[in-house]
Amino acid sequence: MLDAIDTKPSRQDAVVPNWTGIVRYLHITPRAFLPMRAMPELRLIEGRGIEGDRYMIGREEGFYSHKPEVGRQVTLFEFETLVALKRDANIELGPEEHRRNVTVEGVPLTHLVGRQFWLGETLLEATRLSIPCRHIEEITGKPIFDPLINRSGLNCKILRGGTVRVGDAVRNF
Repeated sequence: MLDAIDTKPSRQDAVVPNWTGIVRYLHITPRAFLPMRAMPELRLIEGRGIEGDRYMIGREEGFYSHKPEVGRQVTLFEFETLVALKRDANIELGPEEHRRNVTVEGVPLTHLVGRQFWLGETLLEATRLSIPCRHIEEITGKPIFDPLINRSGLNCKILRGGTVRVGDAVRNF
């Protein structure tokens, strides 16, 4: 009898398989509307944000600073999304244009909400998926809002600070 089978997934079924990704690009900007600046490394400060970035708690100067959010201390974006934008929508978007801090490759961002993971030597907790915004369209002049729905990155809080470098491993906790 099919109705006797429990088809609800258990917590055990929700386990994220082991994976390891890599940090491809790092970017910050001190204020809203300024271009993102490529960096070889970033200093992540536990509970506050990225040194020198517009959303660091206590010095907020970002576009969404009027909407404070503890879970937005560092933002990540998938390199694979840049490839998909070119392939599927014929839109070339550079890693500095998506306005997230860390571009990673091989990391299942959409599956990490509510989970902890390592970004180099730092420990992060994914708080929510980012949503696309018209602000990025205004800055880039590219129609990326719709193609970035469900692929606009990941917001995280910093549980253990440290330095993150281009080439560092990203791995599950």
